[in-house]
This record gives sequence, C-alpha cells and structure tokens, in this order.
Amino acid sequence: GIASVVAGHPLDTVKTRLQAGQGYGNTLKCVLTVYRNESLAGFFKGMSFPLASIGIYSSVVFGVFSNTQRFLSQLRHGDPAGSPSLTDMTLASIVAGVISVGIGTPVELVKIRLQMQTQPYNKANVQLNSTVPGSPVYRGPIHCLRTILQKEGIAGIYRGNVAMLLRDVPGYCAYFIPYAMFCDWITPDGSISPNPFSIWLAGGVAGAVSWAVCTPMDVVKSRLQADGVYLNQYKGILDCMLQSYQNEGLKVFCRGLTVNTLRGFPSSAAMFLGYELSLKAMKRCQTETSP
Repeated sequence: GIASVVAGHPLDTVKTRLQAGQGYGNTLKCVLTVYRNESLAGFFKGMSFPLASIGIYSSVVFGVFSNTQRFLSQLRHGDPAGSPSLTDMTLASIVAGVISVGIGTPVELVKIRLQMQTQPYNKANVQLNSTVPGSPVYRGPIHCLRTILQKEGIAGIYRGNVAMLLRDVPGYCAYFIPYAMFCDWITPDGSISPNPFSIWLAGGVAGAVSWAVCTPMDVVKSRLQADGVYLNQYKGILDCMLQSYQNEGLKVFCRGLTVNTLRGFPSSAAMFLGYELSLKAMKRCQTETSP
C-alpha cells in the first residue's frame, strides 16, 4: 500500500486539480502550473494521511477479497484453496469495494481537501484569503479532519461516500479480475506462481484498466469532496452530476482520464508486487520457523 502511494501520489494530485479545480487546462499545463507555483512539494500535498492509513486500508481490501474468495470456494467446491471462478472473483471484488468505502472515504476527503489548498497555511493569509478558492484553511491532515468534524460532523467526514461506492464496486471488479486473468495468461506453463515481472506487469495493466473504468464517478467524487470548503455548490451526487453536465457537457466525466490511466499503472504495479512479495516473504519465514 505504501509503495502504491509513493509511486502514484504526484499524478493523483494532478488528477484531483484537473477534476475539481479551475484554470488548469490539460494534463501538461496542470503539471507545469503546479510546478511553477508550488515547486515539487506541490505534487506531494495531502500525501501524509494516505501514507499513514494505506496499510490498514490495503490490508482490509486485499484481506476481504482473498477471504471472500476462499469462503466462496469452500461453499461451492468444499476446498478453500481451489481455483476461484469468474463469479467468485466478481462477488469478492464487490464485497471488497463495499467494505473499502467505510475506511477510504475519510482518507480520500482529507487528501483531496489538502490537494486543493494551493497556498501554504499561516495565520496572516488565513485571515486575508479564507473565502478565496485555493486559499489556506488547513494546517495539515489532523487539523483538516478535526475542522471537518467540528463544522460538518460525522456526515461531513463521509461526504462523497455514495459516489465512492459507485466508483469502487465496478473499479475493484476491473482491478482484481484483469489482474488474475492477465497473471494467468503471462505465467509460463508448469510454473507454480508468476515471476515478479509478470506480477508487476499484470498489476500495472489491471490498475490502468480499473482507473479507466471508474474515472467518471471519480470526477463526481472529487468534486463532492472538494466542495464545502469555501462554499457549498452541490446538494448531492445527482445535483453534482447535473451541474457538471450542464456547465461542461459530457466530456467533464472524462476529466483526468489520461492521468488516471497513466497513474494507475505504476501505482497498481507497485501495490501488487509489494503484496505478492510480502506474502512470499512471510510464508518463507513461517516455513523456516516451524518445527
């Protein structure tokens, strides 16, 4: 999980600015604007909170997916270690997507609020610019979380949770299933498990496919979660979709598609490679320490 955040966060910042910000134009212009105005540090805004929480989030998502698969294999075939069917993988992906929203929504909210804050926080510019979009409101992730709780309560922490649910359920289906299929396809016959390069490549392809599929709902989620800092523009998910469509047309739901797909490859490649290698290392340790 940590590997995926480090690999993907700079492009995630670009994606968020393109989806929820104004005046950034295309991907290249957005990258140049962020670098010119905020230097390299601008690409890593909001990274500390996902970095601190991604271990829990990833272990829950992968753990729920794997254990649901094992449960379904036991239920259907009487063998938890049996090869899962496409139906089993789909059901396990849906369950993982639903469970992930409970943990992931507050993390995504804090990350997006900090990514949209284009100026550094200090008392002077808070008093001068606190109502201007992009002006500083939060000192850091903990202050951001506490401020949202004080102003909006628990409901505020879960702003955009329905949009995230509609993003993550199909997104995880397009994540785990292509990974398993592509891994199986490129693993040579006779091999017990795929080699690290195969894992890296399959994970990258799965990430690119997944983010391409869920970009439209990712746009809606980003806009809902960025909303509410300076003014409340959207009443809910449907209102956000209608306003976005009326103001910018159908193309608005493809905002950040290129950068999402590009970011999805290294981020997911790092995620799956870290996951598989960690599992192998832990299994090896258990084997060596067993009497």
